[in-house]
Amino acid sequence: MSSRDVSPPLTDRSETGLPKLSLFTMLRLGVFNMGLGIMSLLTLGVLNRVMIEELRVPALIAAGTIAVHQFMAPARVWFGQMSDSKPLLGYHRSGYIWLGIVAVAVTSFCALQVVWQIGLRIADGGWGSPIYPWVGLLGLFFAIYGLALSATSTPFTALLVDVSDEESRSRLVGIGWAMLMVGIITGVIITSIVLKPIELDAPFEQIRRAVNRLFIIAPTVVCGLAILSTFGIERKYSRLSSRSSLGDREDGLSFRQALNILTASRQTGLFFSFLLVLSLSLFMQDAILEPYGGEVFGMTIAETTQLNAAFGLGTLLGIIVTGWLVVPRLGKKRTVTLGCSWGALCLLSIALAGLTGTPQILLTTVFLFGTASGILTLGAIVLMLDLTVAETAGTFIGAWGLAQAIARGSATVLGGGVLDGGRALLRAFNGAAEVGQPQAFLAYGLVFTLQAVGMIVAILLLSRVNIKEFQANAKAAITAALESDMD
Repeated sequence: MSSRDVSPPLTDRSETGLPKLSLFTMLRLGVFNMGLGIMSLLTLGVLNRVMIEELRVPALIAAGTIAVHQFMAPARVWFGQMSDSKPLLGYHRSGYIWLGIVAVAVTSFCALQVVWQIGLRIADGGWGSPIYPWVGLLGLFFAIYGLALSATSTPFTALLVDVSDEESRSRLVGIGWAMLMVGIITGVIITSIVLKPIELDAPFEQIRRAVNRLFIIAPTVVCGLAILSTFGIERKYSRLSSRSSLGDREDGLSFRQALNILTASRQTGLFFSFLLVLSLSLFMQDAILEPYGGEVFGMTIAETTQLNAAFGLGTLLGIIVTGWLVVPRLGKKRTVTLGCSWGALCLLSIALAGLTGTPQILLTTVFLFGTASGILTLGAIVLMLDLTVAETAGTFIGAWGLAQAIARGSATVLGGGVLDGGRALLRAFNGAAEVGQPQAFLAYGLVFTLQAVGMIVAILLLSRVNIKEFQANAKAAITAALESDMD
């Protein structure tokens, strides 16, 4: 059965001589996402937990500094356009991917060293003004981390557009995101092994040695996976030159022309807004889920990383079922609607799990939320790749990545801010200096409830997105840009 909203195929006659992607090649490309999954676990699954629970950094400060890397997302559009028009190391995409992932690995370790300096100063004299310069330095390192992540992930996603066609794209995206979840699970295994000796209230130096070791081993593995995944792929499989109406032009479209094409359709703004709301609703719990498990459910650091494994397994199941059964029957837009509705119910269940204080119930609800994430993620990404044209694929991918990154950064800050705000309200209501464990789940529950409301808003925005209108407007804008150059 065909999808109800399949876009016209990108394949041209000139593509017939190019090799098709085999299942092995798709799995190989997915290994890159596996590495990104490991890195995401380090920053959001380990570093934020260490800062908030072990070092007693305020949740808003911890979440805010980590979120800085997401606010560097405007660079995604620039890096995407650069990969469209300016080859690096002889490749449109691969050179940016390789150099970017090395920079990601180095800056993550540097950021961790600043975190230890903040922890030492809190231990010596509590939270105060001498710590602020170190917080600023941590924010700077996460800004560099965000630039590096933009430089590697945006060209990689554009590479997926370059090497795939309508027939293979949904499978390629499904495998890629499944491998992302495999990466998170792999990161959980590595983290559990390295951090297993750490108990609750462990000495600072023990925590420091173990986490330093983790941040050396994991990023090194990630760099190796990125190079292994992409080496030789662009040269053999890329269809960029055969699809682009620019032909063999060396200069390509300018950044200004690319932006004009990007903004030619009102559908761009609608889809951008949809991605903002969807990503905000999906990721607001990123910075507070592990602390939720530690404070309300009494879980150790190693145990709270299992929440990422549960979420990853659920997402993996959701992606597999969606790719093979849901999208072909419902279409992409209806698939995303289903995922958002299911996600809202699961978020409310996570909040209510705090009433029990039972870790197994929390793990189950997080697993179910992972299935919802898999459903809506696969549908949204295939839809995102449809809202792309060959001549400016990197620019469009950068714009969609910008929407997601702004939302993820905002979600991280908003999650921490709402949590702190909820605590303040509970303290004011109870007339106490601290919030006890039995009431703490209410502050966390406020975060999950806001996410559920956002899922419903995302459904309303998605109902107004029209793929055919977008593609017609984008092609007309490209033609106008080329005619302007000829004039």
